[in-house]
Amino acid sequence: MSKKHRCGWCEGDELYEDYHDNEWGVPIYDDDTLFEFLILETFQAGLSWITVLRKRENFRKAFDNFDYKKIANYDQNKINSLLQDAGIIRNKLKVNATISNAQAFIKTQNEFGSFSNYIWGFVDGKPIKNNLSNYKNAPANTSLSDLISKDLKKRGFKFVGSTVVYAHMQATGMVNDHEISCFRYEEV
Repeated sequence: MSKKHRCGWCEGDELYEDYHDNEWGVPIYDDDTLFEFLILETFQAGLSWITVLRKRENFRKAFDNFDYKKIANYDQNKINSLLQDAGIIRNKLKVNATISNAQAFIKTQNEFGSFSNYIWGFVDGKPIKNNLSNYKNAPANTSLSDLISKDLKKRGFKFVGSTVVYAHMQATGMVNDHEISCFRYEEV
């Protein structure tokens, strides 16, 4: 049996390979999942994705399975308990941003019918298919991620700089940055 060719960034780590093979770059139109990825990406800012991925189940438990309606109403007691939770990244600014992002998420849903309608509207509902021969050539941000970042910030979202937004676009399939030789390139 021949070995599947994957994007080079995930090679050699079972968790990374599983994430790459089953989730990364798959178009997501479900608001619950889009919110989860948005929050995970904001916690990833300044850190490696594998750090967040290894804590993902802890984040799910700590943040009520990413239920943005609950998160939008977190009080100081809940914030304090999150800041004591060693299973997650205990960054006060990012924890607070998660709450304000949940509130902004709900407002955006109300305006557009769903967050998916809003975010996918930037790409006319279809993934942008890039042609990368090496993952190292993928941009950290683009003029489109700059535009989305600016609009998200205008709507009250925090920790959504252009690089975070581009990573979100990659993770949720708004852009296909699998290497062209990767077995997932054509599949997603």
